[in-house]
Amino acid sequence: MSADNEIRPFRLDTPEEALADLRRRIAATRWPSRELVTDRSQGVQLETIQELARYWSTDYDWRAFEAKLNALPQYTTTIDGVEIHFIHVRSQHEDALPLIMTHGWPGSVAELLGVIGPLTDPTAHGGSPEDAFHLVLPSLPGYGFSGEPTDPGWDSARMAQAWATLMDRLGYAGYVAQGGDVGAAVTDAMGRQGPEGLLGIHVNLLAGAIGIKDQLPSGSEQERAAHDALNLFTMDGFGYFLEQSTRPQTIGYSLLDSPVGLAAWMLDHDTDSYYKISRAFVDGEPAGGLTRDTIVDNITLYWLTGTGASSARWYWEFGRFLAAAQASGQAPPPVTVPVGFTTFPGEIWAAPRSWVEAVYPGVAYFNEAASGGHFAAWEEPELFSAEVRAAFRPLR
Repeated sequence: MSADNEIRPFRLDTPEEALADLRRRIAATRWPSRELVTDRSQGVQLETIQELARYWSTDYDWRAFEAKLNALPQYTTTIDGVEIHFIHVRSQHEDALPLIMTHGWPGSVAELLGVIGPLTDPTAHGGSPEDAFHLVLPSLPGYGFSGEPTDPGWDSARMAQAWATLMDRLGYAGYVAQGGDVGAAVTDAMGRQGPEGLLGIHVNLLAGAIGIKDQLPSGSEQERAAHDALNLFTMDGFGYFLEQSTRPQTIGYSLLDSPVGLAAWMLDHDTDSYYKISRAFVDGEPAGGLTRDTIVDNITLYWLTGTGASSARWYWEFGRFLAAAQASGQAPPPVTVPVGFTTFPGEIWAAPRSWVEAVYPGVAYFNEAASGGHFAAWEEPELFSAEVRAAFRPLR
């Protein structure tokens, strides 16, 4: 193996001074006055973020999360000039199906840890050996422990190419891919590129709906509800998206300077997830895997790696991709592998089957889950894992 293709073990060792600095900065926060409404329509509520800050600075234990990560097989390798961090857990079942799963924003590999057990060791989680996966969980370029791209152009397509290189480098001749949020866009790009070895994809966000919303069916009640949700997002929940897709550098200064500013920005993502996270802190009522500790694990990972700005730049790339696609008037290349899709009811827009078929004609697997939202793998790891197993079972 050449030096360029080297796969290096990775271990996290956070300096104590970085944690002390974090606590000092939280303590020095300058707070605005309370919002003037009783809901989240003016943004993240003061009671929620102050309770998060209190917990973060007094009760939270980063070292516990650090130990959890270090107990997993982690590696880095350089692809297309960027150092890529990834978790690689092989199943005890040697004939397991290789699966690369991609997180999104404001997530990280932290949101996927709950599915490692169910997917790699299904017999311990109500599944059968035939459902096992060898699991690869990379950190997106500019996110978490991966390096930051030093040139523009790292859009979903380029990330998809990097993932194909990674799976080839790991020696997987046949594999499947899964993603939500940004990960859905990257996984979609993999399906359209059709790299050698890719057997199928599964996504749980219809990311392409934003660019073609006027072309999507609206005849049924379910379709109209999806349109209402998508329109509400683009009118009232679009703040973070618009800022990051146009001025990621501007918001980046705040995200790297203020821990509470970073936390508030990350919480203000979608209504369903926000209220679940808020209840975890204010009422002590976690929603599945969305607990106080796991939420702060993810925020602290962004803080310690200083990736607030670099992670936001994907949206800038995505905005330019959408503009170019609309200007060209050309349809994207078709997906050449089987597609699985799961709609979770709390998703920003819960896509009905007709919408999924508009983007993925002949979709091979479709299901509407009974619970879960935008961070489905994080919130409902067992249910999510069952969906992934079902979607990919015919491809084994």
